[in-house]
Amino acid sequence: MKSVLDQLREMTVVVADTGDVEAVATYKPVDCTTNPSLVLKALADPASEELVAHEIEAGQKAGRSAADVSDALTVAIGARLTGLVPGRVSTEVDACLSFDTEASVSRARAIIADYAERGIGKERILIKLASTWESIRAAEILQNEGIDCNLTLLFSMAQAMACADAGVFLISPFVGRITDWYKKAEGRDSYAPNEDPGVISVRSIYDYYKSNGVNTVVMGASFRNTGQIKALAGCDNLTISPQLLDELSGEMTELPRMLSPDKTSGVTPVKMNEVKFRWEMNSSAMATEKLAEGIRNFDVDHQKLIALVGARMSGT
Repeated sequence: MKSVLDQLREMTVVVADTGDVEAVATYKPVDCTTNPSLVLKALADPASEELVAHEIEAGQKAGRSAADVSDALTVAIGARLTGLVPGRVSTEVDACLSFDTEASVSRARAIIADYAERGIGKERILIKLASTWESIRAAEILQNEGIDCNLTLLFSMAQAMACADAGVFLISPFVGRITDWYKKAEGRDSYAPNEDPGVISVRSIYDYYKSNGVNTVVMGASFRNTGQIKALAGCDNLTISPQLLDELSGEMTELPRMLSPDKTSGVTPVKMNEVKFRWEMNSSAMATEKLAEGIRNFDVDHQKLIALVGARMSGT
C-alpha cells in the first residue's frame, strides 16, 4: 500500500511549509513557501551559511542597510528553492505594510525585480500578502500586472470572498490557528476532524469557490496534526510542515478523498465591498484577533531578522 503522503499527492498539490533546503530536497513538494520566521531558521542553518555570507558581503560592498540585505537574503533563499521545486515559491511582503496598498504594491514589484536579476521569472513566484482589505486591493493591482499572489493569514469567509472578487491566484486559510482560538474560547482540548472549526472553515471556502467557478487556488495551511490534513484530502493545495510530512509518509492506511470540485452545495455568490468586509471581520472575534496577531508576529520575526543581519554586518 502507498503511504498516506503518496495518496495525498494524487489528489492534492503538496507544498512544503519550510525554507529548509534539506527538508525541501527530502520531501520533494511541488511548491514551497517562506516567511520571516522560516528565513530566521535558514539563517541558523549551516547549509545556508555560504549563501548568507555572500549576501551580507554583497550588501556591505554596496552600502546597503541591514533591512535591504535582509530583503535580498529572503529572495536569495527563495531563488535557491526554485531550483529544488518544479512549481512556485511564495515570498512575503513585509507585514508592516499590510495596511498600505501602494507600499505593498511597490514592495512586491521590488521582490519580482530582485528575482528577475537572479534569473528567476515571475511565473515561479507568488507574492505573499496578509488578507487585509488593503492587501487584497494590492493583490488585485498586482494580478492585473501578471504578478500572482498568495493571500495568507486568512481566517474568514469574508476574506475568501474578497480574494475571489479580486481574482487572486491563491489563498492560504489557516486551519490550526482557527482551531487554537476555538479550543481556548470553548475550553476544549481537541476536536474530531469533522467538527474541527479550522477544517470546517476551509471546507466552506472550498465549497463556495467550486460552487461559483472561482479559479483561485485554495491552499489549507497551519496544521496542528495529520487528522486535519486528512480531513481536507482533495483540497487544491495543502502546505505542510516537515514534521507532519514525515508522519504522513510513515502512515500506511487508506486515505479517502474528502473534497472534490464535483461535490458542492451550489452556494450563492456574494459580492464583497469594503463596508461589508469590515463589518464581517468586526463580527468575528476569531478572524479579527488571529489576523492582527499573525501580522504582529510576522513583523516581530522580520525585525529579528533585520537585527541578526545587522549584527552579522557589523561583526558582532
